[in-house]
Amino acid sequence: MSKDFDVCVIGSGAGAGPIIWSLARAGYSVVVLEKGPYLQTNDFFKDERHGSLRNGYKPDLRDEPQVVEEEDDDGNWHAQNTHHSGTNFWNGNLVGGSSNFMSGFFHRLKPVDFRLRSSFGPVEGANVVDWPISYDDLEPYYTKVEQVIGVSGKVLKHPHQEPRSTPDFPYPPTRVHPVADLIDQASQALGYHAIPTPRAILPQAALGRHGCSYSGYCGAYGCATGAKGSSRAALIDQAVATGRVEVRPWSMVNRIRTNSSGKITAVEYFNKQGQTKQVDARIYVVACQAIETARLLLNSSGPKHEHGLGNRNQQIGKNLLFAGGGSGSGRLVYSKMKKENIESLKEFGTFVNRAIQDWYVIDDPDFGPAQKGGTIDFVHMHPNPVVRATRQIYGQDGLIWGTELKRKLERHFIDSRYLKIEAFCDWMPIDDCHVTLDAKTRDKWNLPVARVRTGYHVRNLQVGWYLASRGANVLKQMGAENVISFASGKPPTNLMAGGCRFGNDPATSVLDADCRSHEIDNLFVSDGSFMPTGGSVPYTWTIYANSFRVADKILAQLGGKKRS
Repeated sequence: MSKDFDVCVIGSGAGAGPIIWSLARAGYSVVVLEKGPYLQTNDFFKDERHGSLRNGYKPDLRDEPQVVEEEDDDGNWHAQNTHHSGTNFWNGNLVGGSSNFMSGFFHRLKPVDFRLRSSFGPVEGANVVDWPISYDDLEPYYTKVEQVIGVSGKVLKHPHQEPRSTPDFPYPPTRVHPVADLIDQASQALGYHAIPTPRAILPQAALGRHGCSYSGYCGAYGCATGAKGSSRAALIDQAVATGRVEVRPWSMVNRIRTNSSGKITAVEYFNKQGQTKQVDARIYVVACQAIETARLLLNSSGPKHEHGLGNRNQQIGKNLLFAGGGSGSGRLVYSKMKKENIESLKEFGTFVNRAIQDWYVIDDPDFGPAQKGGTIDFVHMHPNPVVRATRQIYGQDGLIWGTELKRKLERHFIDSRYLKIEAFCDWMPIDDCHVTLDAKTRDKWNLPVARVRTGYHVRNLQVGWYLASRGANVLKQMGAENVISFASGKPPTNLMAGGCRFGNDPATSVLDADCRSHEIDNLFVSDGSFMPTGGSVPYTWTIYANSFRVADKILAQLGGKKRS
């Protein structure tokens, strides 16, 4: 039977781009269904109102809400429509998805991340499992990401350095802010090992893209030079240039249709005019980001898929992951710094690019038995001036104004520089962190919206506090004032995975080790949904690497590279 395309990919972020790029280069036809617009590099600009205050790249919550459940101190769950709360888990609806707005902190997972349960044993109240693949299976694809996406950095040996098949990154580090030297000195004095943070940002023109312009507005903003390795800039634009990829923007997929035998017959979607359209393919790939992938599959019930597509054992949406960890900050007061450091610290636009992984495994008797730890990154406070200024309007006794407010703004913007700690640890997968469909709330297409329960495990907080306090030690050693550190159980809205975990047992997983549905042999899920545990680093590099791996599995199923 003739098909419209060889492969249909739903979504276009980090989990989709490598598959689109790989299949196009291998000679296959690909259709990409993306609910947002297809913007180009020159469409991005550094407008705080549009990108940060008004969610210009995200849906209007009046049209596309989500429902979020949170637990109170008494153990009761309360649900709130995100149109009313303002908090939501949308991260960029456009070609390239949220990879357009990432900061590009690209740490690899380490061998221990693939065998948490066998290394440290079970965690009471958590669904910790080993991965069905090993670090060695993914390592070649981490290397491929470095070369194809363009990762910059420098490898320095440290106690938890993961094995590599290449001696260093293909691109040198991006320009570093002088504060990095102070971090290095303070860490060395404390016996810590500060290392350069790899970035998915090109320091110079390469791969058909421009190098970084060092505007200072990177995370949460689209890249105006193409230096940032977004799925669109690094992969999809090149794939489209082959003539074998058709991107259909403004295409909201409402369901994947199946027949009486359970086979996929078509993907149904609404175009920009609201018309219902269909497309079919030999192979289907879902990569909508964790929450929306689960929602689409749950909305795609059929004669043989009563509980949603590929959900016979009702595992879809379970074991949702966010990023656990802690945070903190400190204030470097210029008047108290060495004279030779003052002017250099005022430099704007370059990156801190420093991390510590000394406690990736915490082996501290005072903390308890050896257990998984995490990564500490040091970053500038986000440059958004309106947001930062707004946060200064309160003093110890409430609202302030006039001269008192002016002096506070001066101290914040002129007299000092703030440095932040971001500590990442595993978000323990638990029963009370999941995605379902909301029974009452529907979006503008009359589809049930995602209902997200955001429970967390106390281990997240324990490890988060431990890591953040070590980061605070570095800030204090640097001479920073007003140093604070803390951990929170509130999930970050920009880092999510899980919900369709892969594994060898269909009773406890949605996908097999190749990220193929246990139930439908031509359905793959390639975004972060596949992850059973998340590691102690941001997810994007691993999502990219796994998507390149899945691309090879799909190519094999299609019969290998097409002959020209």
